[in-house]
Amino acid sequence: MTSSAILTRFLPLSNWLRPNKPPKPPDLHTLWLRANRLPRFVAEAPVARRILNLLGPLDWASFPERNLVRNWGQTAVPYAAFAAACLLKLNEGLDSMGDLRQYLVEHPSLVWLCGFPLVASRHAPHGFDAEASLPTQRHLTRMLREIPNAALQFLLEDIIRLILAELRMLGVAAGECVSLDTKHIIAWVKENNPKTYVEDRFDKTRQPTGDPDCRLGCKRRHNRQAQQPLGQDPPITPTRNPVPASKLKVGEFYWGYGSGIIVAKVPTWGEFVLAELTQPFDQADVSYFFPLMAQVEQRLGFRPRFGTFDAAFDAWYVYAYFYRQDDPNAFAAVPFSEKGGYKAKSRQFSPEGLPYCAAGKPMPLKFTYTDRSTTIVEHERGKYVCPLLHPQPTGETCPVNHKNWAKKGCTVMMPTSIGARLRYTLDRDSQAYKDVYKQRTATERINSQAVELGIERPHIRNGRAIANINTLIYTLINLRLLQRIRQRQPASE
Repeated sequence: MTSSAILTRFLPLSNWLRPNKPPKPPDLHTLWLRANRLPRFVAEAPVARRILNLLGPLDWASFPERNLVRNWGQTAVPYAAFAAACLLKLNEGLDSMGDLRQYLVEHPSLVWLCGFPLVASRHAPHGFDAEASLPTQRHLTRMLREIPNAALQFLLEDIIRLILAELRMLGVAAGECVSLDTKHIIAWVKENNPKTYVEDRFDKTRQPTGDPDCRLGCKRRHNRQAQQPLGQDPPITPTRNPVPASKLKVGEFYWGYGSGIIVAKVPTWGEFVLAELTQPFDQADVSYFFPLMAQVEQRLGFRPRFGTFDAAFDAWYVYAYFYRQDDPNAFAAVPFSEKGGYKAKSRQFSPEGLPYCAAGKPMPLKFTYTDRSTTIVEHERGKYVCPLLHPQPTGETCPVNHKNWAKKGCTVMMPTSIGARLRYTLDRDSQAYKDVYKQRTATERINSQAVELGIERPHIRNGRAIANINTLIYTLINLRLLQRIRQRQPASE
């Protein structure tokens, strides 16, 4: 087949050379469906066939593309071509946009396959100049910042649709149980380099000049005391060999970002990402909950029955979200975080939902108010008071002689939501809880794959670019799962 015949396989050569009518080569999905009609130089390139089999199932024809015709008559680089090239970069383990560009120049079949506007050349063996057809390294880097994240979310949403459809064909249900976790992302700034001297390295008011969007946050903390048996006081501060507070390590601080994901586990096959969100590192873990769950409901078409999270998500609204009056078996599996004191875990409730006091009597609700500051969710809180003094004094004395008896009795301030009661009454020793909670390891396996793809230390200095590359990383992880399912290759345990 001649070079001119290859170039005009789908479009006349005149269309490629006419500046006012930019070419629109077939999208990857169409090429995947018509693989037997590929040009010979593409069909005979193993890397091109491999990439086409990986990316082809996505609905590239419906990709939300921008207007490619500019006022000066030049054709802009399609976002679809750029997104495909970025997925290729991640899959092939290329470190930079310069490496990606060089890789594409060395594999002209991939330039044609991704859909970059081709520059015709009679001297090139394939009918076009791969070097001239590609944007510069700087242009590719700028496109990563400028491409709307919604366009990349379209690809993630589409691969989720394909995975769910494939599982339905196999008779496998997915999405009833989800797990959520966050992953720290270390910004590429000198403040995160311990070998570089920086004055006030962890002063959150001194924004690093290398990245205007990163924020200071703590990766993890080790400030919890060992859990004490119920009824025992917590250990007192040691009087010998004390550890100075200045030398006590309570966490790891970085300038950077956080990536939150919701994952669904598929028995035998593995796990896949249902939703993802990237935020600055100073945002609390719980701030990811509602945005991610909204994405999950939209993509699944229903609300999951079970959720499993770490202790950072031990909040009343997490339990309330999974509570269903018509489904008493649905719940959120979250460890108790000892908020409200070490004895709070022992709190019990009457059938009417009133908390019991230390003497085992239900405490009446004195009043309610709207709380706009305690949590990220505006909610109703109530004050529960001593049943021996309210609503009218009974004349009895406290059976356990509680220390607060002389101060108008015990009081409890807590949300009136059903989620607050579920947080205390959830049976964390039951087999049902253990079966749900062990599925939280699905997020760890996804995070492990993401680290292999470079999510933890990106060489990028822009928040939008980091959010975009994270979306592409999770899309690639899902694409690999779809490929394993279609090839009937179960995940190794």
